Amino acid sequence: MEAKNNKKTIWAWCMFDWANQSYNMVITSTIFPAYYVAVTANKKTGDVVTFFGHKFVNTVLSNFVLGISYLVVVAILPILTSIADYKGNKRAYLQFFTWLGALSCAGLFFFKPDSGLEIPMTCFGLACIGYCGGFVFYNSYLPQIATEDQLDNVSAKGFIYGYVGSLVMQILCFIVVLSPKTFGITSDDLPSRISFVMVFVWWMGFSIIPFRLLPKGQPNAGKHNYNVFTGGFKELSKVFKKVRTMPLLRRFLSSFFFYSVGVQTIMLVAAQFAAKELNMPQDTLITIILVIQVVGVIGAWLTSILSAKYGNIKTLVGLVSIWTVLCLSVYFIANTPQFFIAATIVGAVMGGVQSISRSTYSKYLPPNIPDTASFFSFYDVTEKSSIVVGLLCFASVEAWTHEMRDAALALDCFFVVGLMLMISLLFAEKKAKKTPTAPHPEVAIV
Repeated sequence: MEAKNNKKTIWAWCMFDWANQSYNMVITSTIFPAYYVAVTANKKTGDVVTFFGHKFVNTVLSNFVLGISYLVVVAILPILTSIADYKGNKRAYLQFFTWLGALSCAGLFFFKPDSGLEIPMTCFGLACIGYCGGFVFYNSYLPQIATEDQLDNVSAKGFIYGYVGSLVMQILCFIVVLSPKTFGITSDDLPSRISFVMVFVWWMGFSIIPFRLLPKGQPNAGKHNYNVFTGGFKELSKVFKKVRTMPLLRRFLSSFFFYSVGVQTIMLVAAQFAAKELNMPQDTLITIILVIQVVGVIGAWLTSILSAKYGNIKTLVGLVSIWTVLCLSVYFIANTPQFFIAATIVGAVMGGVQSISRSTYSKYLPPNIPDTASFFSFYDVTEKSSIVVGLLCFASVEAWTHEMRDAALALDCFFVVGLMLMISLLFAEKKAKKTPTAPHPEVAIV
């Protein structure tokens, strides 16, 4: 097995984040949401669209599609991680999902103002599945390539690479969208559609680096005595049973689930809110998101410093507290300057809470486990399940009240629960540290 903390391997791992965050930036955060809202707006029907013969509010439809996509990911990941664990081909699944996501982004090029929504929304959903599916295998590499004392730094480094990569990609798309005549483009919709193809090229191009340099994975066929198609669920069941015997990890994952409902959903619907509720022009929205990315790089770096000084759990308590106030403030945002202030603060805590959550989970894992795929499958199922709950909750409240602001208030309830659970974990950690017989690694990360 390759030695941990290898600089070249860590660089290759970070480059996957550099590559795939182009999807997160362009498709979920800026150009596609603004393009989708503009294309689906109709003077006769308002924001109501037709999808396979059924009528939906446009943003409700896109959030339902995303929610169902994440639900598919939750359903298939246990099977895939079981097969990857059995055959030791973790990297092959990383490649498969990357191709699925990138090609689906390229398919969005054919989403024109006069086309139906069935094919574009299918591509939108498949792109999400590709992006999320790859991440479970990407995350599972973390404890394999870094020692425990380097997990926070390496995790933060991955997010920083992702922010910088997506920032560069967004600037390139920004040039095309705002200066189409420079490239001889006269069609109003073509610049946005070209940016979807640019995501495909960027995502696949830079993914070649981790595909070539990351370890393939070690087969563990000897430990399986059941069908690999059902083995993943049995592995998750085994992990769940282990989690139940680890009170601190159990509290952490419970808190993680609830605050992830809010964090992930806000990140996915923020651009829709700006375009629909504030009528924000696409160029202004892109500029604000670019600022968020720059602040996000600084935030992820500062979070790693704070966690080293104050501990992971205290840092998470602070971050989730900020998120709780931010989500509440969404209800009162009425103009672009207010959105810009809130978005800047979001940028500062966005990468930090994701990075420190991932590394905290890594520290809680039992030491010397032969393969991390099943444990990170459990982590990713927890996270993706929270996104399903968040998106479906947000979409349902908006469909019921026709107000995205009311949906934001509903999300804030999840933040409150997550914060209370994290505070209880903080006190439990302190108590555990005073107990000399407490087993590793259930202590020492306060």
